[in-house]
Amino acid sequence: MANTISYDELKALLANNKDLILIDVRSDGEVIGGRIPRSIHIPIHQVEAALSMNPHDFQAKYGVVKPALNAPEMVFYCQSGGRSAAATKKALQQGYINARNYAGAYSEWSRRERK
Repeated sequence: MANTISYDELKALLANNKDLILIDVRSDGEVIGGRIPRSIHIPIHQVEAALSMNPHDFQAKYGVVKPALNAPEMVFYCQSGGRSAAATKKALQQGYINARNYAGAYSEWSRRERK
C-alpha cells in the first residue's frame, strides 16, 4: 500500500515534525497498555464520525485541533496494522490527502522501543 509509513519514518516524524497528527485507533483496553507518544486516541468505530465533525466539536471531544484535509503528516496506527489501514482508507475517502498507515503498528513500536 502506497500510504504506509515505516517505524524509522515515524520515529523521524516524532523527533522532527511538530505538526504530526498521530491517531491511535485501538480500543480503550488496548490503549491502557501503552501508546506511542503524542498520539490522539480515536477508536476505530469513531474515526469516520470524528473526521466528519465540525472543528469545535472535534476539539471539545479529543482535546486537539481537528486536522485540516491537507494536513502534511497524518498517521494512523492500531495493534497490528489492520484497523489502521481501514482508518487510513476512510480518511483518504473523506479527503485527507496525506493520510498514512503505520503498518508495523503498536506491536512493532513496543517491541523496538524496549531495546
